[in-house]
Amino acid sequence: MNDYLKELVLDFQIPIVMGIVNTTPDSFSDGGNFSTFQNAVEQCLRLLDEGADIIDIGGESTRPGSNPVDEIEELKRTIPLITTLITLRPLCKISIDTTKAEVAKRALNAGAVLVNDVSAFRKEEEKMSRILQEFDPFVCVMHMKGIPKSMQKAPVYDNLENEVYTFLEDRIKFVQSLGLNKIIADVGIGFGKSLEHNVTLMKNLHYFSTLNVPLLLGISRKNFLGALTDISDPKERDIATIITHTLLVSQPISIIRSHSVHWVQQLKKLSSVFTS
Repeated sequence: MNDYLKELVLDFQIPIVMGIVNTTPDSFSDGGNFSTFQNAVEQCLRLLDEGADIIDIGGESTRPGSNPVDEIEELKRTIPLITTLITLRPLCKISIDTTKAEVAKRALNAGAVLVNDVSAFRKEEEKMSRILQEFDPFVCVMHMKGIPKSMQKAPVYDNLENEVYTFLEDRIKFVQSLGLNKIIADVGIGFGKSLEHNVTLMKNLHYFSTLNVPLLLGISRKNFLGALTDISDPKERDIATIITHTLLVSQPISIIRSHSVHWVQQLKKLSSVFTS
């Protein structure tokens, strides 16, 4: 059992930074970069040294058009990395990015403190329910229209903000029904949304503050930034990412999920000077 998790408190008064490490060969930005164990360990340590409050580890790509991987492969990609990180940095905070109950369970046993499920715990709801009740971790529920394989094929909404809000509200109530209250919500930028949908949601994040849970924003290097800036290579979108975060500084964001922790920490330092 994860004893560290029982006493853990996260302070969201100032936005915290979630560093992204994908141990996959096919993620849209860093796919293949950290698919070897040593590279993944080094990247996690680098992001922690840059000031990441949480490291979000994923073993299955959820980029548009991606295919799922089996449980055994996802476990192989994530659990040894989590175990090693906890050994090297016992107090580091790790999030497991997974839709699979067994992966979540093994990750929590290894020392993870947050389950970040892009399906909002719908994919394996019954199994996930038992595991969440057993461990009582922090959880993140995200809105996604469809599945990663086909979610970007002309998504349509009758009322975008209302549909996303209602979905998140429903999933928050589901988690609360399990007796859990350490809940984070994510509007799911790029997950079943057009360019216009993404921009509208980012302009209206205040709308979601009445969910009364911390909001996570994940825009790092995403395709909509490429469409807005004509930058085709995701690795070249860090400046566009940080400029967008700067423009959103007044929005109620509690967690910034980023591939480039260094840039976000610089933004936080400057923001504290000019907004105090």
